[in-house]
Amino acid sequence: MKTKSLYISSQEKNAGTLFITMGMMEILKRNIPKVAFFRPIIFKDNLKDGDISFIKERYSLDIDYSECYGYDIEFVEQMISQNKTNELINLLIKKFKKLEKDYDFVLCEGIRHSFLTSTINFDINILIAQNFGSPVLNILSAKDKSVHDIYEYILIENENLKQAGCTHFATFVNRLDEKQLDNLSEKTKNIDDIYLLPEVEELTYLSIADVIDGLDAEVIMMDELDYSRAIKAPKVVALSLDNFLGRIEEGELIIVPADRSEIILGILGAVYSKNYPNIAGIIFPFELDMHPNIKKLIDGLDDINIPLLSVTTDTYTTANNISKLNARLRVNSKRKIALALGMFNNNVDIQKIEKRIQSAQNDVMTPMMFEYKLFNIASNNKKTIVLPESNDDRILRAADIILKRDVANIILLGNEEEIKDRYGKLGLNLDKSTIIDPDKSELMDKFIDSFYEMRKDKGLLREGAADAMAHVNYFATMMVHLGYADGMVSGASHSTGDTIRPALQIIKTTSDVSLVSSVFFMCLKTKVLVYGDCAVNQDPDAKELAEIALSSAKTAHAFGVEPKVALLSYSTGDSGSGADVDKVKEATKLVKEMCSDYEFEGPIQYDAAINKDVAAKKLPNSKVAGEANVLIFPDLNTGNNTYKAVQRSSDAVAIGPILQGLNKPINDLSRGCLVEDIVNTVAITAIQAGQKDETSRN
Repeated sequence: MKTKSLYISSQEKNAGTLFITMGMMEILKRNIPKVAFFRPIIFKDNLKDGDISFIKERYSLDIDYSECYGYDIEFVEQMISQNKTNELINLLIKKFKKLEKDYDFVLCEGIRHSFLTSTINFDINILIAQNFGSPVLNILSAKDKSVHDIYEYILIENENLKQAGCTHFATFVNRLDEKQLDNLSEKTKNIDDIYLLPEVEELTYLSIADVIDGLDAEVIMMDELDYSRAIKAPKVVALSLDNFLGRIEEGELIIVPADRSEIILGILGAVYSKNYPNIAGIIFPFELDMHPNIKKLIDGLDDINIPLLSVTTDTYTTANNISKLNARLRVNSKRKIALALGMFNNNVDIQKIEKRIQSAQNDVMTPMMFEYKLFNIASNNKKTIVLPESNDDRILRAADIILKRDVANIILLGNEEEIKDRYGKLGLNLDKSTIIDPDKSELMDKFIDSFYEMRKDKGLLREGAADAMAHVNYFATMMVHLGYADGMVSGASHSTGDTIRPALQIIKTTSDVSLVSSVFFMCLKTKVLVYGDCAVNQDPDAKELAEIALSSAKTAHAFGVEPKVALLSYSTGDSGSGADVDKVKEATKLVKEMCSDYEFEGPIQYDAAINKDVAAKKLPNSKVAGEANVLIFPDLNTGNNTYKAVQRSSDAVAIGPILQGLNKPINDLSRGCLVEDIVNTVAITAIQAGQKDETSRN
């Protein structure tokens, strides 16, 4: 029987339930188009549930909040105390079955038993899962438990599920220290579907947002991106400045009265200094104001990245209140999310879980499904990508996410001290990246010599080769060419020409094409289309258009889109004539001669290419018409305008431009790109690099 739901159950608080729920939702969303999230019991009906809000927003679930939960604890306990348990279960089943009917899969998250009173003396999660017919995923926190107790719990819970007639899907043991992990791995090696997850200290850290919400703190000064900055520990200032400076530690939230001007100035000096750790922020107790001159000084500082908060409580109470706060996972906590998903993917057999779920085969592909598939493919064959634009904060933030998600290895080009100082001030951790300073690198002479040998027949002097290698894009491209990196992504602060020119001179095109072209992956609501060429070639002739079509078909196939290629024109079939139509006719003829592996059709109008009703009238016998997923535009003007029109008018996600036709992957970014665009492009570049390796082996 096909599994259409899953029930996640945890007995205690702080077991990492939301992390596991998020990991499972990642798996579901990359395989199943319509997924619902449901919590049968929430804490309070008039209080927004944090897990529902997080999952709904992060995964853009097309479901009303009211459909995502059954009833609150008060109602549930009242029903049980009145011996109306069966009536309660029937009410929950009714809500659940509606979701099961309307969605392809329902992921349920149970209530922590520790939230319930003594009124409920049985495991209500098992009872609910039993009546839903949902396999159960158990979560156990290993924090402060012996390996023996954890092992006994696993056996008891498995037996409880068996006795209740529930299917045991998996058990996740979370927050294991290194010793527990080793011992429990040995004890559970013969038990199926046990996943052991190590304690990741950073996931337990509070964020600035946690402190603001938990203490109702006032924001005095803070960058929008610093709400997710991690806090390792609070520290109260009770020393002189001289003694205090020597005790500053990385990631601390400093609690200091606003009238301690000398301490505030000392902290600011430490923030700017490369000789002191980077703190998480400063919080002023007593609701005191800084001296006007200190405030004026801070307001005049350029590029200061340090949150300043204020609370009404005294110093001791503030520190005590912070110690009682629990870290929350938030949608904007990109680093923490990336770290959690990286930990999940490295310790869980994703393919085995996918098989257990037995998700229905469906040709629907949402933007999120496509993005997740990219990350999954890239992380399964991890490559090294060089990012030459380390002076751009967007690049550093994207690199942080890539490393946390374990998608690729990263090389950053630039001054090592400056890069470390910058990402430290941004609250990032790029310690796993490799930093190379081209000006100091021992590779420079080798790269200059190689480039000179390549181009000397074209009149290049060695001095000219040295000048070229002084440009980070040339240096990065040579790293790819000589195998020090598998791919390069640039363009956040350089022009397309600055990215492509070194690639054409060094990497060069593959043997089957003579030009570099590009595609955009256009992620619509329920499908992915491939558009080419919308970024590089202004007015290709018939032969070039055929090469673009062939390259685009291969790119689509490589990323899981079985290509049906339409070469577009303002007329369909033999209905029109003229130079523009003749070019597309000739290109279609040429590409069919070049490749028989894929279906090509042209000339064809856009509506006939993607709409089956129109196709039935205009090209009834075509294997592509009405079903095209790779659309080739006749020139740059048409392609660029079309992709932007579709992107803006239908809220499509446009991933690209992705360069094709090169011997090794080099990809260009828009100078207006977002961090998410960079992350996607790095993932695609890594996948291309893996495909190049596979092709060369074959």
